[in-house]
Amino acid sequence: MKINEVLNIKYPILQGAMANISRAQLAGAVSEAGGLGMIATGGFSPEEVRTEIRKIKKMTDKPFGVNMVMIHPEIEELNKVLVEEEVKIITCGAGNPQKYFDYWLDNDLKVIPIIANKKMAQKVESLGATACVFEGAEAGGHIGKLNTFPALPEICDSVKIPVISAGGIYTARHILAAEILGASGVQMGTRFLVSEEVPVHENFKKLLIEASDRDTIVTGITTPHPIRCYKNKLAEKLLEIELNNLGEEEFEKYAAGSGKKAVIDGDVAWGSVMAGEGYEYLRKIESVKDIIENIMTDYQDLKENFKNS
Repeated sequence: MKINEVLNIKYPILQGAMANISRAQLAGAVSEAGGLGMIATGGFSPEEVRTEIRKIKKMTDKPFGVNMVMIHPEIEELNKVLVEEEVKIITCGAGNPQKYFDYWLDNDLKVIPIIANKKMAQKVESLGATACVFEGAEAGGHIGKLNTFPALPEICDSVKIPVISAGGIYTARHILAAEILGASGVQMGTRFLVSEEVPVHENFKKLLIEASDRDTIVTGITTPHPIRCYKNKLAEKLLEIELNNLGEEEFEKYAAGSGKKAVIDGDVAWGSVMAGEGYEYLRKIESVKDIIENIMTDYQDLKENFKNS
């Protein structure tokens, strides 16, 4: 895998930037452990993002990045923060990043868009992207329509820039499978939701640890931004509203602010517990360092055995 060489990190692992969650506390731990920690902008104001950038710089001298949510209401201010705080790497998604590419590249940013299909990968390559993240529908939060492993080889073959695989990545076997299919690295988000450093309510972590593989659902299926989450009372209510065509206003009455309700307040019944498929891999709370190092040790062993088989 090569994305670690491109980004000057030890391991080819990017941490997914999760809205309301991915602050310096988590991102710094990932960077220190050899991956690329990512600070989220979703759920945060530009000044809150600035604060988190300054915190992570005090935590580590290793590379980190910021995820730009393109539908953020203060996107212009966020762009100023990136430059003023001398951020070097960004990912971007949840909207079209095209109009900002020249600004980012002119300010020497490595731009890694999150894409959902081959056409998008080719487009961001033409715009000057350093790499791209293909995120399959197994991922938590906002998702596209294609699944990770069926679509990954075609997308990797369609561009010359490195492709990072995301969505349903938890173990060394997933990483090796992604590499065999052409990926240059992986992005993991949900895997870190049961880490010691992730700033979510303990109810959130406990729920995921006890969840089964049947407990995932997609809401917002009639909207431009479907979300994969834990199947709780909120998710079932939102699905009922959609299936009965009760309208966007009724949907938003329940959905608005539901992410923070789960993450901060610990309301895992009526808050949105955004997490990807793969709850079976979330069985205990560990440090970020242990998660990454154990996965990479297993990966090296698997790769060596694979070569010798």
